[in-house]
Amino acid sequence: MKTIRINRTGDADVLEYEEIATPAPGPGQARVKVEAAGLNFIDIYHRIGAYTLKPPFTPGMEGAGVVDAVGPGVTGLQPGDRVAWTMQSASYAEYVCIAAEKLVPLPEGISSRQAAAVMLQGLTAHYLCHSTYPVKPGDKTVVTAAAGGVGHLLVQMIKRAGGWVAATVSTEEKAALARSAGADEVILYTQTDFEAEVKRLTGGAGVEVVYDSVGKTTFDKSLNCLKPRGYMVLYGQASGPVPPVDPQILNQKGSLFLTRPSLGAYILTREELLARSQAVFDWMLSGALEVRIDREFPLAQAADAHRYMEARRTKGKVLLIP
Repeated sequence: MKTIRINRTGDADVLEYEEIATPAPGPGQARVKVEAAGLNFIDIYHRIGAYTLKPPFTPGMEGAGVVDAVGPGVTGLQPGDRVAWTMQSASYAEYVCIAAEKLVPLPEGISSRQAAAVMLQGLTAHYLCHSTYPVKPGDKTVVTAAAGGVGHLLVQMIKRAGGWVAATVSTEEKAALARSAGADEVILYTQTDFEAEVKRLTGGAGVEVVYDSVGKTTFDKSLNCLKPRGYMVLYGQASGPVPPVDPQILNQKGSLFLTRPSLGAYILTREELLARSQAVFDWMLSGALEVRIDREFPLAQAADAHRYMEARRTKGKVLLIP
């Protein structure tokens, strides 16, 4: 089968299109013919070595497709079943073997491309605004990179929960996307200091929560947008990792809360995985959640897809198609 392999960490050129043996499913596993794999910043972190995986390895933490074979001990799954997954490695390939308990059945009306576009980012948006800081009606929030994959979904979910959203974006085109998602205010941080604008919009009071996926270049300003006892939810580092923080800063700025969550801790059980997935799929099927696919690249062009994402050009989800 064809796959993308990383034999050494580095820039996008280390993504190599190779032929390897098709894996056989082990006990408790199913083999899935991949129809679409989702591209995420965590893949880039793995590629550059920021999150350690020992080479050689196949990247990719999300995808969807059709069960091709099942291993010993698997019940409730059979060849032909349509499934999706997230936080399971080696998705940049024509086939992948995954523990059956980590696979989510796809309902009628959700395509493999739609599922691959929403599993990691949609479940992330779900836990952020329903678990990490559960948004209540009237809560004021800031979402950075609001036109990106998670950001676009997160704005929609916050609005469903009754929250107010100030969205930060880099261009007028992305501003239009944030508005279409329901953002109450859109701030072009390339033209306006977003900290000052948030304070102006809130009459100096600040917001209950900032959902920040940018990291290094936004962290300090995001903290300054919070009201006393506000929540700083740092869930990504698109601009680079945040330097070490003195916890005393949280005290000085109003007894703030700081968390660095990740999806794996919010889908610890199969019940939680299925519940979050079902909620997201239900919203998609009802038309209450728009999942935007920005671009699709052939699997062989994974390096180009990574460069596209690293250039911060995305306006939704990027997929790799085997």
